[in-house]
Amino acid sequence: MLDLEDLKYPAGRFKKNLALTSDERKACIEAIADCPDLLLKAVGGFSEEQFDTAYREGGWTVRQLVHHMFDSHANAFIRFRLALTEPNPLIKAYDQNAWAHLPDSILAPADISVRLLKGLHERWVIMLKEMTLEQFARTMEHPQNGPMSLDVVVQMYAWHGHHHVRHITALSEREGW
Repeated sequence: MLDLEDLKYPAGRFKKNLALTSDERKACIEAIADCPDLLLKAVGGFSEEQFDTAYREGGWTVRQLVHHMFDSHANAFIRFRLALTEPNPLIKAYDQNAWAHLPDSILAPADISVRLLKGLHERWVIMLKEMTLEQFARTMEHPQNGPMSLDVVVQMYAWHGHHHVRHITALSEREGW
């Protein structure tokens, strides 16, 4: 039987690397590029009942996870743009749990956010592939996490996509879907 840590973090907890190599950065960008297709593969053919199944007891439903991925990655995309155009901008935090309980996160078809995520990632990856080392060193000020370089944030979102896709695939494996 899986413990709560395994259910919450089936891909492991995020571990930042403060000294990314060029190859590691490229791998993060590729993970961001691949995320929407991996998500679509993970939820392809799901029934409404499956979308409304929580990935763990007390956790969000698959539908909420999919909408959360778009919400979070859209915020990250905007934060990248702010950090690239302003010196160390103070970014706005948001209550992701409250967002996951808004009516659209509970009721809207998940394919809306899958499509939005695909387009967002296509545009984001174009930007990421053209960024210089100096741009990846730029920072933003997170109200809870303090200063964060774009090098750390690109790692975080490579992990984040994998983290939530793994929630869904682990649930599918446990349920035999």
